[in-house]
Amino acid sequence: MRAALQSVFANIDRQAWLRFFGALLGLSVAFGAALLSTAARRNGKVMDSVLLASLALLIAGFVGLTTVPYLFRRVTLTGMRQAFQYDVTKEGVGYFVLLLIIGVAALNTGNNLLFIVVAAMMAAILVSGVASAALLRGLDLGVSLPARIFARRGVMARLSLENSRRGMPAFSVSVAPPKPLKPQRVLRWRRSIFAFPARRPVERQWVRWPDWSIEFAAPEPPDPGRGRVFDTSVYFPYIPSRGTAIAEVELNFPRRGRYVQEGFGIATRFPFSFLVKTRPVALRHSILVYPSVEPTEDFFEVLPMITGEFEAFVRGRGYDLYRIREYMPEDSARHVDWKATAKSGSLKVREFTREDERKLRIVFDNPAPGVVDEKAYEGAVALAASLAWHFAAEATDLSFAAPGYAGSPDIYDFLACLALIEPAAQPSVLEKLQVTDDYNVILTARPRGSIPTRLWNSSYFIFLEPSPADGRIP
Repeated sequence: MRAALQSVFANIDRQAWLRFFGALLGLSVAFGAALLSTAARRNGKVMDSVLLASLALLIAGFVGLTTVPYLFRRVTLTGMRQAFQYDVTKEGVGYFVLLLIIGVAALNTGNNLLFIVVAAMMAAILVSGVASAALLRGLDLGVSLPARIFARRGVMARLSLENSRRGMPAFSVSVAPPKPLKPQRVLRWRRSIFAFPARRPVERQWVRWPDWSIEFAAPEPPDPGRGRVFDTSVYFPYIPSRGTAIAEVELNFPRRGRYVQEGFGIATRFPFSFLVKTRPVALRHSILVYPSVEPTEDFFEVLPMITGEFEAFVRGRGYDLYRIREYMPEDSARHVDWKATAKSGSLKVREFTREDERKLRIVFDNPAPGVVDEKAYEGAVALAASLAWHFAAEATDLSFAAPGYAGSPDIYDFLACLALIEPAAQPSVLEKLQVTDDYNVILTARPRGSIPTRLWNSSYFIFLEPSPADGRIP
């Protein structure tokens, strides 16, 4: 019993109850002052009556300004957010107009039959509201989204509606994004100064007292996501009692970034289509859309050159001599063994035991805002993602580098970094980039003259075209 009581008291909103009882006490004092004011007026004590009436009015006003808005925000607005939303249909408008006409005719003629018709029509509205509310309250929504989503590539999501009511199937139900609500402004007190005369300079004012004033706080800013996950409605014609209906929905996101779904709405016109009644469902979903990895013209243009440079670099990165063989047209001149060539009279090249080691590092050097226009920037992000996706499918030891990137070799961590990256004024990642056995593919908007010389022999550079407003020559 004691544990049960402790559980009950733990769930009580003490602050709200304290304000509530404080308001009752204040209103009781105001009521007593008002009664005393009436008695003083009847006894001819005008000044006492005025003072007591003013005191009652001040106490009532103070309670109204401090307690009522607080309780209104905690109770009434919560109930309003959980309430149904209504939209009148064309059929409903016609029905209400017809009801009004018959009602006016019944009042003018006193015909009992018309009164019966009006009563039946009003009863139909009541039955429709009760039936649709019971139907919507018995439905539970489930959403299943893919683990990894790429921009401009269609994926399938699953919506499920479970009908928990026994013996009551559901008809004509739709799942859609909820209608956006206007942000609620918050009423709060803040410290201020009471000055008289108010329009004079501070040094010429007669009175300056500490005071309190009421202000409306700005609403919370919206989530910085690019948009909602679901933008279309999904229709379920029939959901059996104690059953579940499932619908597959194709999603296609045009851009990378984070998409946020703050909630859903379960709507129905059942049974008479007078109103579209919607029950908001507080089901929040946030997904990360990776950049597109679909091959583009830029990808097909740079891939052969990167592959050729990478293969030439790999062949020359060994340390232990494996053999000396005849020179082939695709061999680099730096691999020629001149002593063996002089002895044999034909060109000879060296091969090394680490010829199969393929280490590649993809570097995205994030430019500052305004250096590259938005289209070129998004193309560079997509190109970096496409190259990473392409070489991850081959026998290549991949690593990645970007501003703020932790250095994880997992390609999905790098794609998540590219999904959220935006132009930023920060030090170039090339300044801290160390020369290793990796071959670097570097996407940068820096001028060629500012590239560290230590990177030229082991890197392939993709220079981003500057914005016309920037004026630099790449």
